[in-house]
Amino acid sequence: MLRTDAWLRRALAIGVTFGLVVAACGGTNPTATPAGPTVGPGESPAESTMPDLHGGTIFMLTQNEEFDDIDPQRAYTGEDLAFFGATIMRALTGYVYSDDPVVANGVTADMATDTGTASPDATEWSFTLRDGLTWEDGSALVCEDIKYGVSRTFANDVITNGPTYAIQYLDIPENPVSEGDDAVYLSAYYGPYNGTGQDLFDQAVSCDGNVITFKLNQSVADFNYTVTLGFSPVPDPAIHPDLVDTVDQYTLRPWSNGPYKIEEYTQGNGGHLLLTRNEFWNQDSDPVRLAYPDQWEVLFGIDAKVIDQRMMASQGDDATAVCYCNIQPENLNTVFADPQTPNPDFAGRVVSDYDPYSRYYWIDVQKVPNVKHRQAMAAALNRDAIRANAGGDFAGALGDGVIKPNLGQDYAETGMWTGLLGQPIPDSGDPDFARQLIEESGEPMPDLIWDYPQNPTRDLEAGIVVESLGRAGINVTANPIPGGSYYGTIFNDEQAHQFGWAGWGPDWPNASTVIPPLFTDKGGWNISRVRGEANQDFIDQVAVAIGELDRSAQAKMWQDLNKLAMERVYVIPTTFGLSQVIVGTRIQPVYQWAPWGSWPYAIMYVTP
Repeated sequence: MLRTDAWLRRALAIGVTFGLVVAACGGTNPTATPAGPTVGPGESPAESTMPDLHGGTIFMLTQNEEFDDIDPQRAYTGEDLAFFGATIMRALTGYVYSDDPVVANGVTADMATDTGTASPDATEWSFTLRDGLTWEDGSALVCEDIKYGVSRTFANDVITNGPTYAIQYLDIPENPVSEGDDAVYLSAYYGPYNGTGQDLFDQAVSCDGNVITFKLNQSVADFNYTVTLGFSPVPDPAIHPDLVDTVDQYTLRPWSNGPYKIEEYTQGNGGHLLLTRNEFWNQDSDPVRLAYPDQWEVLFGIDAKVIDQRMMASQGDDATAVCYCNIQPENLNTVFADPQTPNPDFAGRVVSDYDPYSRYYWIDVQKVPNVKHRQAMAAALNRDAIRANAGGDFAGALGDGVIKPNLGQDYAETGMWTGLLGQPIPDSGDPDFARQLIEESGEPMPDLIWDYPQNPTRDLEAGIVVESLGRAGINVTANPIPGGSYYGTIFNDEQAHQFGWAGWGPDWPNASTVIPPLFTDKGGWNISRVRGEANQDFIDQVAVAIGELDRSAQAKMWQDLNKLAMERVYVIPTTFGLSQVIVGTRIQPVYQWAPWGSWPYAIMYVTP
């Protein structure tokens, strides 16, 4: 049963239900924090009434030794999308910067002049580009650059781990090849590096001057949300021969079309990423980004406990720093009076708020094919200890699926912990029931390895996983992976093990951005490897739900599929997340930006 302490229950009940990545307003945006400059749809930054706030350097401290991906077709973690979307990576549409989640989750024009024009049946969408768009070398950014960027998504032999809505929605047939090397491609178009099916792509995506048109394989009423993800431009080699697309290495040095550019990028412990001003960025062409600091500098490989102490002290350069991390659990009671209230010494520079994410443990159903074994893993897990280790009430509520309650009509209780698996399961786990499920499986339980992105809190969590499953006779070995390379590792079929840690938030307010991405290959985030004959009925139901135009009927389909995924234990849900974050004393504005559950990077500035 969902853990619902009074304030948690209230927070979920009033959660925001509209937005790209929906974040409930269960925590606090400190009332002492000025809202900062807000740019609304169609409003020019020049119209802001704020004084000139340009200058200075904002530092970012992180335990990671690199970014997962900076490639615009591969970036797919919320914080990375938020940071690079604010600095070097633009899209046709974007989101409003506001501390009001309802306002912030409204789609607005970015590189396009408006939020797009749809055909009457929404199977065709067109966007007109603004004047004055440029690359960092001063060359004009043209329609063909957006088309080329989108085309890279289809090269899924080398462009991996990113959003695949282009493959899902564009009017291009699926790959008819079921065996051999060609079977890796999801579409009959193999991308720009191979060229197979190029004519099919050219029919689906076309440029007419500064107008780009997308022909879709079905009605997509919210396609102007879709183009915020993976539809960003990359220089077309036919037009920009000097701006080289280095394919799978492009993530190390992508070309900027935003207000900053990559000056230096050194990965590893002690490395850094330095962003400096892009002198060819045109403020008049950008209604979204205010680009106040002169530089952004990301410092890699800092111990999480050290980051906390530095951020809490806020001395020297750390006074103009933000934390690419959560406050460690042992410091929460120092920084906060309770999960809703900062202590006075930290008021105005800390935030505790519902983030967009459902946390869960993915299970590779190809490596753990027996559903009774997967159910036993879920039954044995001590979810209460996991929540307590992450901060108790500060960590959020215990989850019962991958659809979070603040997604509104798409959420319904799955009953996973109240009888769905055969009997109620306490929050602390039930090793006896887990043993019973293993007995019912007819097969011995295999030894397991649990993959996780390493930090001090998850090191302790690994011990809970090993111990609680061990009580049921399930042998687990914990496998820590550096945070910056975690997703790249677990997406590799050979490097990933049987199960591991993950989190997911919807890409916009429809569980079509939850169930298909997590549990189908065309969705782009199928770490559970839900495929094959045993799961084909589930995959077929997902396809039907995607095409359902009656929104109420579709919502019921998502509820049913969420429940079925939990019954088959494609994942083990842990928490519906609440996050606590901190900035230095000279950083404003301070709030959780709802679309990505992140800092509002595009409008942040250094105070005197």
